[in-house]
Amino acid sequence: MLIDSATIELRAGDGGRGCISFRREKYVPRGGPNGGDGGNGGSIVLKAAEGRCTLLDFHYRRHYKAERGQHGGGSNKRGRNGESILLEVPVGTVVRDHETGDVLGDLDQSGDTLVVVKGGRGGRGNARFATSIEQAPRKAESGGVGGSRIVDLELKLLADVGLVGLPNAGKSTLLSRMSAARPKIADFPFTTLSPVLGLVRLGHEGSFVMADLPGLIEGAHEGRGLGHRFLKHIERTSVLVILLDAAGGNPETDYATLVGELSKYGEGLVEKPRLIALSKIDAVTERPLPSYRFGGEDVVEISAATGEGLDDLRRRLWTMLRVFAEESESAG
Repeated sequence: MLIDSATIELRAGDGGRGCISFRREKYVPRGGPNGGDGGNGGSIVLKAAEGRCTLLDFHYRRHYKAERGQHGGGSNKRGRNGESILLEVPVGTVVRDHETGDVLGDLDQSGDTLVVVKGGRGGRGNARFATSIEQAPRKAESGGVGGSRIVDLELKLLADVGLVGLPNAGKSTLLSRMSAARPKIADFPFTTLSPVLGLVRLGHEGSFVMADLPGLIEGAHEGRGLGHRFLKHIERTSVLVILLDAAGGNPETDYATLVGELSKYGEGLVEKPRLIALSKIDAVTERPLPSYRFGGEDVVEISAATGEGLDDLRRRLWTMLRVFAEESESAG
């Protein structure tokens, strides 16, 4: 199962204490100050890594503490810096402050890093405080306190195309026919409990990633049927496929329900480019299909069972994605 959220507590290392020390050499009974600085405390850094798919590791371990810096020593010896901690998270992870809800970072590119808590600075030794007036200072600084924070990690899948439909609309079957993904398929609602990604190839032209999301029901934007938890995964998609069952439902009513939920959830979902796919047309006896009203949107008739219309769907989605990329590049 996809683990797409976690809460962890992070504590950076404190800085090491500065040293109070004086030179003790033969024939120099009152040598000058030579107390070294303390080392800096270790920080905690998050890094987006391609090999990570879930936040499961952070459910088993929730507390992380970086090493503190070593104290300074005599003979101007600086304390060693504390070891920092690097935590790898999946690409697409959003980091929020647990108390305020503020977004600290959005790690949506492989290799992105975020210093979540910074280690305390090492304290200065007494050699740093020597002046022409005070040549033998007997003071040094304590190390700075490392930062601490509780953060919420939220994974939003990175897919080019998102499949949106009511339970049992045929999303999992469609993804299995268009890609090498093998989602769980059964003839009852809510078979898909976690988003599933599949790579759709178009010969030598290219490929794109399609996401099969759990079925939405009315009230999904309020969390019904786990809808609120999974609607967030559509936020990063470029194009949506509204999948409607042409054989066993009322496509016009189903369409109104799905678009309504996208609109109520917000985050610009209803403004995304979308294509309507009428599925299971192999089970419809009435041909041609009725002229449904979908507000003039593009409609493609498909059957995952027989493969009818799937090549057309691939090509049209590929064209929409290229147009979207060109428009985004122009706007940027």
